Amino acid sequence: MSTPFPHAPVSSGTPVSAIDYDGRPVLVEPWVQRLDGAVREVSVPPFVPPVTHGSLAELPFDNAEAAPAQVVLSRKLPDGRWADVTAAQFAEQVLAVAKGLIAEGLVPGDRVAVMARTTYEWTLLDFAAWAAGLVTVPVYPTSSAFQTRWILHDSGAVALITETVAQASAIGPELQHLPDLRHLWVMDKEHVTRLGEAGAQVPDSEVAVRRGMLSPATLATLIYTSGTTGRPKGCALSHGNFFAEVDNAVELLYPVFKDHDEEPSVLLFLPMSHVFGRMVAIACVRARVRLGHAPSLAADDLLPDLAAFKPTALLTIPYMLEKVYNSARANAESGGRVTAFDRAAAVAVRYGEALEARQTGTGSGPSRSLKTARSFYDPLVYRKIRAAMGGRVRYAICGGSPLGRRLAAFYAGAGIEIFEGYGLTETTGATTVTPPLKPRLGTVGWPLPGTRVRIAADGEILVSGDHVLRGYWDPQAGGVVPATRDGWLATGDIGELDDEGYLTITGRKKELLITAGGKSVAPAPLENWLRQHPLISQVMLVGDARPYVSALITLDPDGITHWRQMIGKHPVPRELLVGDPDLEAVLQRAIDEANKLVSRPESIRRFAVLPVDFTEEAGHLTPSMKLRRDQITADFNREVEELYAR
Repeated sequence: MSTPFPHAPVSSGTPVSAIDYDGRPVLVEPWVQRLDGAVREVSVPPFVPPVTHGSLAELPFDNAEAAPAQVVLSRKLPDGRWADVTAAQFAEQVLAVAKGLIAEGLVPGDRVAVMARTTYEWTLLDFAAWAAGLVTVPVYPTSSAFQTRWILHDSGAVALITETVAQASAIGPELQHLPDLRHLWVMDKEHVTRLGEAGAQVPDSEVAVRRGMLSPATLATLIYTSGTTGRPKGCALSHGNFFAEVDNAVELLYPVFKDHDEEPSVLLFLPMSHVFGRMVAIACVRARVRLGHAPSLAADDLLPDLAAFKPTALLTIPYMLEKVYNSARANAESGGRVTAFDRAAAVAVRYGEALEARQTGTGSGPSRSLKTARSFYDPLVYRKIRAAMGGRVRYAICGGSPLGRRLAAFYAGAGIEIFEGYGLTETTGATTVTPPLKPRLGTVGWPLPGTRVRIAADGEILVSGDHVLRGYWDPQAGGVVPATRDGWLATGDIGELDDEGYLTITGRKKELLITAGGKSVAPAPLENWLRQHPLISQVMLVGDARPYVSALITLDPDGITHWRQMIGKHPVPRELLVGDPDLEAVLQRAIDEANKLVSRPESIRRFAVLPVDFTEEAGHLTPSMKLRRDQITADFNREVEELYAR
């Protein structure tokens, strides 16, 4: 483990190292560079020295030596109970499975693909594969047979481990096109356990030798991008990339990973196939924070897991936080308490904003009357929201898309501090993060320690740091090809830096709409704002080469059902609501409010309600809930044309 560095305000303007001031937290402010009066670049020095030897494969064994009896994971049993796993037990299991992989003939550098939901076995296989000198390749469990075949073929995977028999069966017809694939194992058939048994005759020293061959520069994983703008590319991430990411994240986000008031714990329910989930899982093992895995996002499955596990921190996306808020408000409305809920929400927002003002030095913090109001509403509203997340949640790491200032302030006021982050697969997860002692609501924070962020002349965000990928996997070119230019990664995202170095994401470069009048429109701000509405599930703006901007809107089933009940009408399938004047009036008011955020040429002039939702199964969303715009435009071309027909 790296030496922990605490965090508290020091002078800004020049980069300095994090130091210990008698155990007080120390906040290292960024170095800001201006050009022509605008902030063009910002950087924060690393909080920990770079790892110069070893690999992620050492973490379970280092933990077992340092604290063998400490609980580092909890494993969900078939009956729903959670069984604690100590550092010594986890290291023993990792060793056994690593020996099994060796016994099956896998050699250092071989790629092993894992196709599963967020399960204990995922993390076990990750570390076991590394201990055997292998490279892991995540495959989303929702991937089609063609997508799976592409990843397996491109990566040259020699083994695939699926969660279910159905997943293995689906890839069966593709095996003839995968000459490198020699092994197919299934978790549900106890093949992971059998791997542990198969390696019983392999000496422990063989694993030690393979671990000794690894270095920070060694390839750890190939994570394929979601392919929103083309064929997925394999991002080649090294052990050193993960060390740079997680070591600095653990130090920066010390409330999440080093909570001294109670045992910190994280329940992971976002996909392990995504770099965000993998990064947090590795960070928990690195920091010896109790980690649990929840395989299902369905409320009927996730809520009992939250209640039983009782995490202190969650890894989430804005969509889920929006759903929690909207569901709580809908329940209050059904019980005739919506006025009280709205008052409580307003108090929470003001309280969160007051906390931000005190931390940033622009205010004195919550007033006495505001504290009293918050105390009054805590048992009525805020405690129920925290209870829905397990009752002990104090922090949430949120990424994927901007959360929005108001919702971030609400959760802060309700007792859940949100750390927003921004990053890519190419940056091993987060590349900017909300600094705990100086948040700025509505932004994605400062650069992760050890990171530089630059805004190019066209507004594109450029990133540099040790967490940036080695390159893209290209078997035709013999392995990994560079992804950076002069040390900078072009992210494809558009953003702005304010005077203190906080980054705001304004859109994707390739997603910019250029209207017929030549106006450039970034769709994300309006889409994110509208998506918070309780009746709206998804929104996609259109208008490229068109005279004005329009929107395609899908409906949230729970929100629509509740709304119909509240206006005294029976619930009906959402496809029957297309053209409903009452619904269109509600949505028009929402759009009118959203349009206040932008200029007239950027505003939404017309909208269409679609009879179905955007789903991953239909090809409209990536597994991380990003819009596949080309596919949506193609599937709903008729509705788009009608928006401009009159």
